[in-house]
Amino acid sequence: MLDIKLIREQTDLVRQRLTSRNGGDEKFVDEILSLDELRRKLLTEVEQLKAQRNKVSKEIGALMGQKKFDDAEAKKKETREIGDRIVELDQRVAEAEQKLHHTLIALPNLPNESVPAGKSAEDNPFIRSHGEKPDFAFKPKSHVDICEQLKLIDFARAAKLSGSGFLLYTNWGARLERALIQFLLDLHTTDHDYTEVSPPFVVGPQCLEGVGQFPKFKDQYYGLAVGDDQNELGKLYLIPTAETPVANIHREEILAEKQLPIKYCAYSPCFRGEAGAAGVGTRGMIRVHQFDKVELIKIVKPEQGYDELEKMVANAERVLQLLGLHYKVILLCTGDMGFASAKTYDIEVWAPGQGSYLEVSSCSNCEDFQSRRMGMRFKTDAGENKFPHILNGSGTALARLFVALLETHQQPDGSVLIPPALQPYLKTDRIHA
Repeated sequence: MLDIKLIREQTDLVRQRLTSRNGGDEKFVDEILSLDELRRKLLTEVEQLKAQRNKVSKEIGALMGQKKFDDAEAKKKETREIGDRIVELDQRVAEAEQKLHHTLIALPNLPNESVPAGKSAEDNPFIRSHGEKPDFAFKPKSHVDICEQLKLIDFARAAKLSGSGFLLYTNWGARLERALIQFLLDLHTTDHDYTEVSPPFVVGPQCLEGVGQFPKFKDQYYGLAVGDDQNELGKLYLIPTAETPVANIHREEILAEKQLPIKYCAYSPCFRGEAGAAGVGTRGMIRVHQFDKVELIKIVKPEQGYDELEKMVANAERVLQLLGLHYKVILLCTGDMGFASAKTYDIEVWAPGQGSYLEVSSCSNCEDFQSRRMGMRFKTDAGENKFPHILNGSGTALARLFVALLETHQQPDGSVLIPPALQPYLKTDRIHA
């Protein structure tokens, strides 16, 4: 969440950066300042009353020593009245703090000053590209046709099992998915020096709030219940990405400066209910409710945040380079950024059968927005407690990577060539009928 001190001391800056997101959140700044002022005013009054009560209590002792019992009794009545007033004010403080917290956690992060202004994806500047679009001597097929002809995915039976938006990988399709996961994990742990973790795929709401997915997107994720017990709903959720548990690993901890940077990578399935709103019922793998992903997380000192972001983007790009895929990198403008991000690069891979680019990685520096929500800090060598920057990136998302791989490396005879980097994992150089 945003630092209340920053909002208080640099109100115009905060309002301007929120306005640049085009979400209308700047209207909450005045409400936050009013609640903060009320909270501090009430706290001051409480402290004054407590000091007054202590003073009167000492006077009671003196009066009792002087056997002035009637005067002492009057002072006792005064302390009770002061105590009642303190209880009343404490309740008002708690209410103000609760309202302030709920308003603060609903505010998105401030875009970094290096992020270009814009209203939508159309305003996202192009950064670079790699490779060329493949040139086919035949009309390239879509991944749906390739999967059905090579029996890689059974779309119909997946729908029978779980409804639309789910996939049933079969035979070489299942093996290819598994090979890609292993390839990604090995690449990031061996070549890029991330530490692999295997997190729970179910988390409590505090983790979703910590990374900024709650409360704004609460209606888009899968809540769980034990049996049909509706009272259990809201206690646990299926994760929408491994970012949710992995970024929270050190929540409510104070790390030592020498521990940073921390670099984690993790495989997980990802569960997202919101896909249905974007036509998930159509055939294919572009939008699904469940997909696999290898996630990258960094916890770093603030002064290293943006250097580490560039390195993370390069790590994700390396995946596509090794798989022989054409892609482009774009920088998201202020109006197209995610809720928790201060700066985001998207990597979009070319899918010939779609005739379009597909986002396979989004790499973001959230600065201290998430670490504040989690209560995660690090102690500097000088003894100061500071909030670290938290970065996240897809390294990469598997369903769309699967699509681009099949459509890019398809052959005239209907087979699919396997890139050399992936062959040791799949133990073949091509998939054919």
